[in-house]
Amino acid sequence: MTKMNMIAALNNALDLQLQKDNDVLIFGVDVGYFGGVFRVTDGLQEKHGAHRVFDAPLAEGGIAAVAMGMGLNGLRPVMEIQFADYIFPAYDQIVNEIAKLRHRSGGEFSCPVTIRAPAGGGIKGGHHHSQSPEAQFTHTPGIKVVYCSNPYNAKGLLASAIESNDPVVFFEPKRCYRGPFYGDPHHVPTWKDHPKGEVPDEHYTIPLEQADIVMKGDACTVIAWGAMVHIAEQGITDSGVNCELIDLQTLIPWDRDAVVNSVKKTGRCVIVHEAPKTSGFGAEMSASIQERCFYNLEAPIERVTGWDTPFPHSTEWDYLPSPQRIADAIKRTQEE
Repeated sequence: MTKMNMIAALNNALDLQLQKDNDVLIFGVDVGYFGGVFRVTDGLQEKHGAHRVFDAPLAEGGIAAVAMGMGLNGLRPVMEIQFADYIFPAYDQIVNEIAKLRHRSGGEFSCPVTIRAPAGGGIKGGHHHSQSPEAQFTHTPGIKVVYCSNPYNAKGLLASAIESNDPVVFFEPKRCYRGPFYGDPHHVPTWKDHPKGEVPDEHYTIPLEQADIVMKGDACTVIAWGAMVHIAEQGITDSGVNCELIDLQTLIPWDRDAVVNSVKKTGRCVIVHEAPKTSGFGAEMSASIQERCFYNLEAPIERVTGWDTPFPHSTEWDYLPSPQRIADAIKRTQEE
């Protein structure tokens, strides 16, 4: 076991996959010599060669199209979108082509493409460097959608994504790259003293359909993913309520059994995500939980989310779900 931050854990996962499978390739804008804008691919080109870790032009649609061709021909490409906000030029290739190849070919072809994308706010990135577009891909059959939250699950989930025979959109909360940062509008993070996680040195995987029970409890179920897992944990502590915290980890296919079993036990539910509320993935979860747990619910399902506005710059801490907003939602479920 080694203490790693999320960047080191992702780098280690990629390194091991390159060693393990000669069909794995990594490419994207600045991922080669420079090592990626967040340094996730740092040193991989030097170690594995420019024929396996290489730069691509600033053209996300072209990157996705090339990845699709690689996947169809037996390779396992890992393409990086520099920020999740830049994924939309590649949206047509991902949604209309990559996602549908297995179905269109009657199962004759697969497209094992992993699409890495740093997502979410909390770094003063403004409109175009802070969005969380996961819901737009959960609506697309044929794609798996993963959102890691800590160094341990980042490494295990990325390994599973690369080894999957179906395409995976893999979101990484850049707010957590160097450790959880809870957010203080009067403080600019330096990242110097953030905690690291214990991560096994060897290769391991985490099943893509499996949620993680972060905290056990019986008074309310709180569901989150990405950076919001850490914010929810603080909100639970502040609320003083004995909550069960579920890190969903994979949004599609999501672990319905873990969620339903928890909500049937607690009778109450709070869903947290930083994407806008309207049509966010929390809405799908709310509907599914209501269908399966109607007679067990003791209070309306609460959603704590970003607001239905473009992501702001100077007021991002007012936009992002806070421990206080989460604690208030948990307390409201106890009033019913």
